[in-house]
Amino acid sequence: MALDLVDYEHKAREAVRAFWKNREAARRKQIDSGKTDQGERAGVTAGKNMDGFLALMLDIIRANGLAQAETYQNREMLTLPGYFRPTKLWDLLVIYKGELIAAIELKSQVGPSFGNNFNNRTEEAIGTAHDLWTAFREGAFGKQPRPFVGWLMMVEDAPESRRPVRDFSPHFPVFGEFKGASYLKRYDLLCQRLVQEQLYTTATVVTAERSAAGSGDFTSLSSMASLKTFVTALAGHVAATAARLE
Repeated sequence: MALDLVDYEHKAREAVRAFWKNREAARRKQIDSGKTDQGERAGVTAGKNMDGFLALMLDIIRANGLAQAETYQNREMLTLPGYFRPTKLWDLLVIYKGELIAAIELKSQVGPSFGNNFNNRTEEAIGTAHDLWTAFREGAFGKQPRPFVGWLMMVEDAPESRRPVRDFSPHFPVFGEFKGASYLKRYDLLCQRLVQEQLYTTATVVTAERSAAGSGDFTSLSSMASLKTFVTALAGHVAATAARLE
């Protein structure tokens, strides 16, 4: 049976439009209330910016054979046990017949402070995955096949994120591919390596300019870390799980 990708490009454009519109609505609401957060946090605190991508993931799951699976999106039901810490909060969990089918993390970053935020996101992504797989090895989820573990990052396409970045490493050289690489390129390399090292089933970075609030246009930087690769991998995992458990 062919995988159903649920017209993901159209739905991704809707998600990008919603991302920027929700950020702007949150910012305006805080301005009107007189309680504006500093900098870009004014557009973050609504907590709904990535809901369009969440809806896309749910459509993929339902269309490929697990319409009856338990899908959790509410904060109080999104924790999984860890190994180095008691629990970890995810953005989407899928459970079916007592098995953890998928755990997905959705993140975003807009300018201007790409440098510190990139490092923080990198450390979070690596630590989260290492914690989950160690807990999995130690039987935290019972005896079951490896779940799908996904990481999707939405990054603003802006002059600051496209600009070449210099690094200082006085003792040993930086890997060549990072030399002069922009933050967008670094996110793409991060996603590729998260998958190569089997920390995530798949990881992707989606980029879009603020003007995409109207068009919904977005870009993937490489085929390995593209949105198409992400949704295809998720659809394939869901279909295989449905065939195994039905």
